[in-house]
Order: sequence, then structure tokens, then C-alpha cells
Amino acid sequence: VHSVKPEPHNEVPQASAAHNNFWDFASLTPEITHMLLWVLSDRALPRSYAKMEGFGVHTFRLINAQGKSTFCKIHWKPVEGMASLVWDETQKIAGKDPDFNRKDLWQRIEMGLYPEFELGFQLFTEAEAEKFDFDILDATKLVPEELVPVRRVGKMTLNRNPDNFFAETEQVAFHPGHLVPGIDFSNDPLLQARIFSYLDTQLNRFHSANFPELPINRPRCPVFNNNQDGFMRHTISQRQVNYEPNSLDEGRPREDKDRGFTSYPEALHGTKSRVRPESFSDHFSQAELFWNSMSPPEKDRIIEAIKFELGKVDHMHIRERVLKLLYNASPEIAQRAAPEIGVQNVDGDLSYLEHSPSPKPSPKKPNVGSSPALSLENLSRNARGFKVAILIADGVNGADIEALRAALKAEEVTAQLIAPRSGPIATADGDQLQADHNFSTASSVLFDGVFVPSGKASSQTLSMLGEAVHFVLESFKHGKPIAAVGEGLDLLAPLPNVRLASSDGGIANDNGVITTRALASSLGEKVKGAVGLGDEASQSEFAQQFAQALARQRFWGRPKDSVPA
Repeated sequence: VHSVKPEPHNEVPQASAAHNNFWDFASLTPEITHMLLWVLSDRALPRSYAKMEGFGVHTFRLINAQGKSTFCKIHWKPVEGMASLVWDETQKIAGKDPDFNRKDLWQRIEMGLYPEFELGFQLFTEAEAEKFDFDILDATKLVPEELVPVRRVGKMTLNRNPDNFFAETEQVAFHPGHLVPGIDFSNDPLLQARIFSYLDTQLNRFHSANFPELPINRPRCPVFNNNQDGFMRHTISQRQVNYEPNSLDEGRPREDKDRGFTSYPEALHGTKSRVRPESFSDHFSQAELFWNSMSPPEKDRIIEAIKFELGKVDHMHIRERVLKLLYNASPEIAQRAAPEIGVQNVDGDLSYLEHSPSPKPSPKKPNVGSSPALSLENLSRNARGFKVAILIADGVNGADIEALRAALKAEEVTAQLIAPRSGPIATADGDQLQADHNFSTASSVLFDGVFVPSGKASSQTLSMLGEAVHFVLESFKHGKPIAAVGEGLDLLAPLPNVRLASSDGGIANDNGVITTRALASSLGEKVKGAVGLGDEASQSEFAQQFAQALARQRFWGRPKDSVPA
């Protein structure tokens, strides 16, 4: 944590790990290698909190009524599936709308699109754990889902926003020592440290041991202890004593021996010493597992992330040392990244770690293989809660907009109108539409897809507007679905090597760029079919193809390198 903070001499950079100190630390800490690939991957750039996984790095025990222990890894699986951003998008969103993810979560709940997460357990016995080729108590390791499947046991639904963010969110005091009967700790050393450190953290945050009495932290069932007085005391206790044992209050409160916490009676042997166990010394096998599990586009983006992060490091020897670690995870990573950051020769020589406090790296396990569950390409996905930008100007065909909005609403996708100016926009048939944003307050990086309706005057205006052209080009570069009807195809003309619809009235779908020359009435009939009001025309395929493209989310096979960022 200290190494990630701004460098002490100039307090730069703020809110970034792309600097000398962090990567110096990383290069000297080989057990970080697995985590580095996670944070350099798409998983570190969530499109929405509703579309990201979470899992604990620690191993707990579950204890049944007979006192039998089972090891447990805890997961949250999003019901909506997964979705991520790309790094170029993320950087721009940070400037355009730094509250992007927080607002997205708030708005989903307000709209009734409640995020849902299934609680999952990976369960295995001590005998099974001993057969794994890694130590389950090592927090840098995960248990591949192909080895131990995740069993879904419950679901959490976020169905209400806080009434007051500070009182209900900022004052939450999480602490891994707050357990319910049936859960116990393992000997994971990092977990053992956190049992103490999280309590210590809350005592420092709240300046009082009475933080559990705040409304947001207060237990739902009565809890009695011998705490007395102190800053921020809420409970009005009428008891005479606050100690045990006592005879003045019949010895109360006393621990419930049946329902209170009791530690699992594990047999222990060995010598107590302050060392890192040799069983924690395989630093690279799971890093290679992660890399092997990525699809080619995901690997490309990890290399791009390395190029950015290490490109910010001033010292060549640090760049070289990081690549040595990555070489041990997979030579392919180092060999692909080296020319991007000016490193001439790469190898896996780790002799520079001779005096490192980390366990000496052990040889990487052979036949590491892959875990398909680690790749976002293999996980479920849908378009629920996504946002589509509809680009309009005076003279737009309002029927196109009405039709597509109806189709997207059926998929729980929001559509917003983006125009050259705020205020009313005149349609071709004399009606008015109210723009949700102008091009100064909107950006393609804030949306998941783009639709350009027909309308000669609208198309002419947008095609001459650099912001509108850039909106479409940037969406194309980021792999997002793009759709256009009639004259709206003119705005797509700058897209490189894209097959657009011909004048025969059919639909062209080229890598998520979906176009048709169909009239607005045909599109409208198609949408009616899509939402169950009668399939009245062959063009009904258009909105369905756009919705399917939104659910797929990204199209990485496009010739995007020639498109300026």
C-alpha cells in the first residue's frame, strides 16, 4: 500500500499505480505476479458494479451441527453476467464522468433494475486440499472452478438506495471477526492478521469501541456484553454490573456455549516461527494459468496495460525486473511486452531476488493448463441496464426512434437522445423531441451502443459535425454495437472496411455494425414483432440483431487500429 501511494518527494502521481515506487516494489515481490495479471486484465475495469464478480481471497471453515469442518471459498456471481470497459474508455470516463460506476448503480436501483448476486461456495475437505498442487492458505492462490465447482446457495438483491450515504454507507464497519455460528477461520496467515487489523481500523476510524451501536452497524438480535461508557455510547444500560464472573446479576451476561463462537478443535503440531512457508513459494503457476485462460483479445489488452503502466516507469532496471517475473509466468508475456517498453533482452533470471524476504521461487508446476472460467469471453452476459446513444438533429425520422426505443425497452436497455444542442429537436414530420444531452455533455465512452436513425436533414447535419463523427468512430474503436437506418448510414461512411447495407432492403451485420436501408415503417413493423405485437414484416430482424449485439457487448475483430483514439 505504501508503494502505491504518491511518491513522497513530490506527491505524484495521484490515484495511479503507474509510477516508479509501485513497480519497484512489485519487481522485488515475486508472489505478486498472479495478482498483477488480474489487475492488468479486463476484470479490473468493470462496466458496472452489477456486472462484476467478487470472491474472497481467504479460506474459511464451515462447521456443521456435528462439528465436522469443511473448507470454503466464498464467491458472488452476478446474475446479469459480466461486462468490462477498455483502458482507453476508462481513462476518458474518469474525466467525463468520474462518478460513472456509482451513478450507474444508483440509477439501476432507482429504475427497478435491481442488481442481483448469487452467493456461491467452493467446498472441499482437508484431505482434498492436501492433494491440490498449491497451498489453500496462500492468499495469492485461487481454487480453479474446474477443480472445485462453485455451488450457488443464496442470492443478494440490492433493492434500495441509502437514504443518507454517510450514515448508511460511510459508517459501515466491516470486520471479518464478526461471524455467525457455523463459520470459523482457517490458519490463513493474512486472514489471521485481518481479524486483528480490521478491529483496530474501526477503533481508529470511529475513535470509540462503541461503533457497533451505530444504527447501520447495530445487530438485529440483542447482543449483550460488558462494554461500559466511552465516547459515542448509545445503549442505555440499567444493569448494575459490567464484569464476569458476578453474583449480583446471577452471573449474567454469560456466553452461550451452544450458539456462541467456539473455534474448531484442530490438532496442531510443529515449531512456531516467523517465516513464510515454503508451500507459498510457487509464485508463477497460477499466473500462467490466468494467462493461458485468456482469449487472444484479452491477452492483447493485458499487453497494452503493461505498455501503459511500465511506460510510466523512469528506471529501465525496474522495467526489466518486472518482465523477468512475467517471463517466469509465461515467456510470451515478456517477449510481447519488451519491445513496447524499450527492453532489449528478456529472460527469466531471478538471481537479483537473492536477498528478497519472499520465499525463494520454486519451479513452476508442469502442465499448468487453463481455466475457462477465468476468461470473460466464456461467461454469461446480457444487455440489461445498458445505455444506447441515439444521435439526432433537426429533420430526424421520429418513427425510427420510437420503434427502436420500444425494442430496447423490452430488453431493459435505456436509450438517450444526443443532439448538437440542448432543447427541442424538430422531427421530419413536424413533431418535437427533447434531447437528453448535447455532444458537450455526452461521450461515446458513457454508452454501450449507438443508433443513427434516418432523416436526410439530420444526417447532413451530423455528418458535418466533428463531434458526431468522432462519437461513431470512437464507439467503433472500442468494439461497441452500432446501428443505422436509411440516411443515417452516411454518418458511418468513415468506418474502415465495414460492409454497409445495400439498397435492396436487406440487413447487413458486419462485426456488430448493423445497417439497413429500410423505411421507418418497416422498422416499426419489425419492432412490433420483436415485442410480441405481431411479426408483420421481414425487417423485424433489425432490432433483434441490434439487441443481440448489445448482449454480446464487444466485437474485437474490427480493423480498429487505423481509427484515431
